[in-house]
Amino acid sequence: MARVGQVKSPAGERLSDRIAIGVLTQAFPPGLVDEVIAETGRVEQRSRLLPARVVVYFVLAMCLFFGQGYEEVARLLGEGLGDGRRSWRVPTTAAIGRARRRLGPEPLKALFGRVCRPVAAPETAGAWYRDWRLVAVDGTMLDLADTEANVDFFGRHACGRGVSAFPQARLVALAECGTHAVFAATTGALSASEQSLSRELFAHLRVGMLLLADRGFYGFELWQQARATGADLLWRVRRSASLPVTKALDDGSYLSTVHAEPDRRSRRNPVTVRVVEYTLPGTGDTTVYRLLTTILDPAAAPAADLAALYCQRWEIETTLDEIKTHQRGPGLVLRSKYPWGVEQEVYGFLLVHHAIRQLMHQAALREGLDPDRLSFTRSLRVVRRQVPAQAALFPRQTRPGADPHPG
Repeated sequence: MARVGQVKSPAGERLSDRIAIGVLTQAFPPGLVDEVIAETGRVEQRSRLLPARVVVYFVLAMCLFFGQGYEEVARLLGEGLGDGRRSWRVPTTAAIGRARRRLGPEPLKALFGRVCRPVAAPETAGAWYRDWRLVAVDGTMLDLADTEANVDFFGRHACGRGVSAFPQARLVALAECGTHAVFAATTGALSASEQSLSRELFAHLRVGMLLLADRGFYGFELWQQARATGADLLWRVRRSASLPVTKALDDGSYLSTVHAEPDRRSRRNPVTVRVVEYTLPGTGDTTVYRLLTTILDPAAAPAADLAALYCQRWEIETTLDEIKTHQRGPGLVLRSKYPWGVEQEVYGFLLVHHAIRQLMHQAALREGLDPDRLSFTRSLRVVRRQVPAQAALFPRQTRPGADPHPG
């Protein structure tokens, strides 16, 4: 017998057509998932227990309930399915593994590109400085399953005391500081530097953004590439950098020039920058912080404001910690044994994180709060609680592009 409130399946509908991931389905509606599957050439040629759409939702659920086994995640997805005459048959771990391989990473990457954008509205607290949207770039490393394929592709971190216990992938991301929404990301081997990987992300910068970066990112060519997007920059540079004063400004900052390596000695082809230098009074920290910016007019952004603003760069550190420590779990490694699976898994984590952060932003706007005032951990728990028994409430949706929430 069907449960009260449960909608019986129309004739010809597969139970798997009603698989969803609770409130996250609002961010990744079935029509959109079907579109990216078709775009990436992953549409099935025959009916399967695990069609491509279900596998996309499985990967997202796997990253939402990280640490659970394949079959347990499938049970969570299938809980509530069935109409009394038939029931959801939980696939085996081997079947799920084969389905993940058939899907590959491309649909998850395409879904990330379609969905993940900066989300701050003009009234979002903490997301803006004057007319600039605050964004930041940074990188981290992710521990991977210790397999020969992962070691060959990604490598291990080596130091004077030996090599790391696990192979590691490098992840570099762009995030909106005020909402922690990651809107561009790329992965690579450990041999790829954060600077080289970040080049792949700058196409997502826009006029009206102010990009913050730490001193590990500065290089003339990288600076010029980011500057060419039309976004403004506020990057820390090393104290040893040669930045002669060409004009002192009333707010304590000064204009200087930077040069490509071949032009450095002769000072040819100069690019004008503004430099802000400061220490942190009252902290005992005598470190001199040096910031370069493309905002040359002190009236547009006074030096004191820029010095205070630079601390917003730490928001991307918090964002990466949310993904690695709270969503994934401390001390856990990604489960995928092959590089294609690692990439698929990483984009699954990023998609789930973005959806949760988008929900948090919507809640903060309704209450007139800064999104930073909301707990990511509590929000993650709320989203996890939405998954069991969701299938009975999920409408049928099979046609690509159709609206899953009519009206």
